[in-house]
Amino acid sequence: MGSNGKDRSRVPRLVLEVFLLCLVSIIGACRSTHRTVLTFSVAASLQDSITDVEAAYLRDHSVEFRNNFGASGTLAREIEQGAPVDAFFSAGAKPMDQLQSEDLLFVGSRVDLLRNALVLIAKAGSPLKGLDGLTSNSIRTIALGDPASVPAGQYGKQTLENLRLYDKLKSKLVLGKDVRQVLTYVETGDADAGLVYATDAQMSKRVQVVAVAPEQSHDPIVYPIASIKAAQHQPAVRDFIRFLSSPEARAIFERHGFRMA
Repeated sequence: MGSNGKDRSRVPRLVLEVFLLCLVSIIGACRSTHRTVLTFSVAASLQDSITDVEAAYLRDHSVEFRNNFGASGTLAREIEQGAPVDAFFSAGAKPMDQLQSEDLLFVGSRVDLLRNALVLIAKAGSPLKGLDGLTSNSIRTIALGDPASVPAGQYGKQTLENLRLYDKLKSKLVLGKDVRQVLTYVETGDADAGLVYATDAQMSKRVQVVAVAPEQSHDPIVYPIASIKAAQHQPAVRDFIRFLSSPEARAIFERHGFRMA
């Protein structure tokens, strides 16, 4: 009897504990449901900097970021095809211009935010000297972002064409799906040299900058951001875009090697 009485006394307590656990789970789910989720399509070259900027923004704002990193041209095509994106941060003006021409941007939200430089890289210790050195027989493969979808590849092709090197080097080119893949090709030795942004070269200890492409040899490297017209959270997106021009965000971008536009 005494033992059964103790067992029965435990039942209400157990029910209460289960009820409280369920209540905590429900409250947590409700909080998660009400948190604004912002989905951004972001150029691959911004991966490290935008992650740091978002972390700074989250200190004072209750939102959640979901980032889709890739080549700007590819990301723009996904948006054209109806991908559920709140904002697009491009590594070049052309992909953004295309979306704007199709009336897919929220009017007045576009901001040309950052600038970058294009550099020639080689593996650390390489004897390569200058862009003209790419014609040497010792340079067998040159990594370049695919000009069809990667702005860095478009700038690289423009540079080589303006320096009258493109036709001489065409057979050596290995195309990457984005600028980070080009960096990886050079880091691993799968390419003897590559053309990437200065910010990408800065983040790697396994490559060296051989030369900086003359600014007049390619279109201006500008990074625009804009809210997508079909975005579900326009006020939250525009608030974050405003934050990107703040002194705090500016300091983060400059630490990563970008210049403000």
